[in-house]
Amino acid sequence: MILPKQGVSKTEITKNLEEFREGDLDWRSGKVFGYVFDPGKEAMEVGKEAYMKFLTENALDFTSFPSLFKFEKEIVEMAVNHLNGGPEGVGNFTNGGTESIILAVKSARDYARVHKPEIKEPEMILPITAHAAFHKAAKYLNVKIVPTMVDSNFRADVAAVKNAITNNTILIVGSAPSYAHGVIDPIAEMAAVALENNLLFHTDGCVGGFMLPFYKKLGEPVPDFDFSIPGVTSISMDLHKYGYTPKGASLVLYKNRDIRKHQIFACSNWTGYTIINNAVLSSRSGGPMAAAYAVLNFLGEDGYLEIARKKIEATRKLVAGVEKHKDLKLMAKPDFCMFSFTSETISVFHLIDEMNSIGWYIQPALSYAHSRHNIHLSINYSNVEWVDALLEDLYKSIEKVRGVKHGEMGEALRKQFEDTDPDSLSDDDIKGLLQMAEIGGSTLPKGMADINEMLNALPAKMRERLLIEYTNGIF
Repeated sequence: MILPKQGVSKTEITKNLEEFREGDLDWRSGKVFGYVFDPGKEAMEVGKEAYMKFLTENALDFTSFPSLFKFEKEIVEMAVNHLNGGPEGVGNFTNGGTESIILAVKSARDYARVHKPEIKEPEMILPITAHAAFHKAAKYLNVKIVPTMVDSNFRADVAAVKNAITNNTILIVGSAPSYAHGVIDPIAEMAAVALENNLLFHTDGCVGGFMLPFYKKLGEPVPDFDFSIPGVTSISMDLHKYGYTPKGASLVLYKNRDIRKHQIFACSNWTGYTIINNAVLSSRSGGPMAAAYAVLNFLGEDGYLEIARKKIEATRKLVAGVEKHKDLKLMAKPDFCMFSFTSETISVFHLIDEMNSIGWYIQPALSYAHSRHNIHLSINYSNVEWVDALLEDLYKSIEKVRGVKHGEMGEALRKQFEDTDPDSLSDDDIKGLLQMAEIGGSTLPKGMADINEMLNALPAKMRERLLIEYTNGIF
């Protein structure tokens, strides 16, 4: 592919764009349980219109575009009040949960450099259910992860967290909820441990932080997780998930400015314009900010309460449907509108492929620690009307895959590679594994069951090596 010598017509470009997305998930169907968060036609249009109005405005310099400054200030004030931050609470708008998490970890690292300069190798205590974005932040920022185990319900073990503290600890992390199983960590107890040890504590509320307060107002037994807890010093909260704003909208919030200032970057050591960034990105479209402002105001508290009410009902119905089927096993009772379930009698990976082949999208998760490989559902507002249909097709699909052989390749791989250092494998070894799973080249695989079975059998570090090599080769 090369740049065309002459410009292509708008009609042809539109045709190409439509052809490009022919294989994409049909999120408009309401049958996609993940990735896209659809608030309904009206709110979607409000968000899109606001997004396009401010598409070209650039948040690189907030003094040049005071409209974006105003959007960010007002959205952050809403969020701080929403999460009981008080008059000292501050925060910033980011393009996603990963960016919010990276900034929170950077703030903790640089805060420690000032207040605990004796720490040369900073550590972050992370339950194994915490989001992968913290691992990414640790890689980028050279912070060591100290993993801690979770209990049988996949909630963080407070005693394990306490025992993991060393002289190098700078941050403890809890989830509200954790993505995989939809359960909320014991945030109050974990934050108390942080407070007792003069440590910062971050609540990852990327998926639940915005919607959980509405659950609580509807009488759901939601434990405290926000700034009402004295030890909580920062919170990440996505708006483009269950705030239902267009993508590119997240927040990182802090108890006070003394902590937040450590995320800000400034540079005058060059010949160009002075750089001052309150997020990771420099140039950023004003579209996501304007869209978030518009949707938050359009839906308001009553709108979000209605969404929460319907999602609670849908989640209960789905959980009950899973629990009553003899071949399915719920991983943990969820605190939120996301949960996972598994099976000991059929292949969940083939079940997923079967469901996805008939128009659904449900997500696989691999085994890790005592979390068995499973199916994950994130219940969106647009999924609510499809609950009965999902359960009906799920039951039918179970019967279709009941006799499918599985596990043989996985068992062979497990025996072959369980004691192998991934870094000791050559590129040819990796290519051989990819060929075994029939993936590679320049096209995306159609079915994922065999691939997931292979990945599931391999140690986590081996999975990562394989995925990196595959991704590096396909693009």
